[in-house]
Amino acid sequence: METLIIVVIIFGLLVSIHEFGHLIVAKRSGILCREYAIGFGPKIFAIKKGETVYTLRLLPIGGYVRMAGEDPETFEVKPGQNIGIYLDTHGNVCRIVSDHLEKYPDARFLTVEQCDLENELCLSGYEDEDAPLTRYAINRDATYVADNQDFQIAPRDRQFSSQSLLARFLTIFAGPFMNLLLAVIIFIIYFSIQGVPSDAPQLGNVIKGYPAEKSGLVAGDRIVQIDGKQTNSWQDIVNYVSKHPKEKVMLTFERNGSQQQVELITGQRKAENGKAEGVIGVYQPTRHSLIGSVGAGVSQTYYWVKMELVGLKMLITGGFDLNKLAGPVGIYHATGEVVAQGLFFVLNWTAFLSVNLAVINLLPLPALDGGRLMFLIVEALRGKPVEPQKEALVHFIGFAFLMLLMLLVTWNDLQNLFSR
Repeated sequence: METLIIVVIIFGLLVSIHEFGHLIVAKRSGILCREYAIGFGPKIFAIKKGETVYTLRLLPIGGYVRMAGEDPETFEVKPGQNIGIYLDTHGNVCRIVSDHLEKYPDARFLTVEQCDLENELCLSGYEDEDAPLTRYAINRDATYVADNQDFQIAPRDRQFSSQSLLARFLTIFAGPFMNLLLAVIIFIIYFSIQGVPSDAPQLGNVIKGYPAEKSGLVAGDRIVQIDGKQTNSWQDIVNYVSKHPKEKVMLTFERNGSQQQVELITGQRKAENGKAEGVIGVYQPTRHSLIGSVGAGVSQTYYWVKMELVGLKMLITGGFDLNKLAGPVGIYHATGEVVAQGLFFVLNWTAFLSVNLAVINLLPLPALDGGRLMFLIVEALRGKPVEPQKEALVHFIGFAFLMLLMLLVTWNDLQNLFSR
């Protein structure tokens, strides 16, 4: 249960930050955002603030910002339709009701002759059979009633598709960017608490039960020489010790201004390349610095972006073991293992997942942010947008492919889980 709660919190954070990026840039670009949703499926909670409805939905597997103009407007008033309207103090239409008119006895009723909710913002109709045609201007902020809730109309200049190419590009790009920014912030917090790794030839925390601790070495000891060879950095220590697994080495160290020597036998562990490497059981030294924490946060985020791209390249070229590819089940299982190791590991894991979400979303694949950005780049090169029907078809095919890939990866997760 603890793992489930942590997973929901982590993914809720990643998704909400991602969608917030889309939302805030869209609003600043003048785009009408109808809904900011976390999750999919039935609504659990909804609150309307300004012109946007903020919802929490049942299935915690993503989220979205519903922007006017991304899809054809669902509300349409047709000639001959009976509607109810409300007027503002200037006599302009400020609210339109198209069904269940009996619930709105204080509305002004009329049969529609013509209605334009996007360009001219005007409405004309007859209040009864013998009445003359009446024409009304529609307030730009007018609302219509749907599902017992008021939604704002979307004039053409408030729609996503009507914005400049740059505004649309930044709106889409803002989601992945916010995930990268979140990763940087989390890493800064992590390094501010844990300290920034230092390359000084000094010992960090000493692990109990390992050769360094058994020989009396403590955190802060400065290693001057190993087997008579000068050490000038932490990397010098790592390089020498790793090449001498289960061997006797002589360390010359400095403590409280005086030099001492100690002899120990290194331990051994298996490196990533499968070969044995020596260890003595110490962590890298750290230093506390706000500027250093910021630099380390940016560097660590860049490192994981680079590793993600290397992994994707290997996946394409065939150098990646597909059995290591993890989906929702695999991530859930890995999160459980991370939770067991403590808060700082959870912070690192959250930042890594945030980078992963950003990079994956920027891939030029249909249905992802990267796919939408590719269509905008094509539009810039062509000088005109791709036909909406063709773009929608490509995104639909891409979404179907992603769902199939998700099923395959989940099946792979389950096989790996039960084979342990």
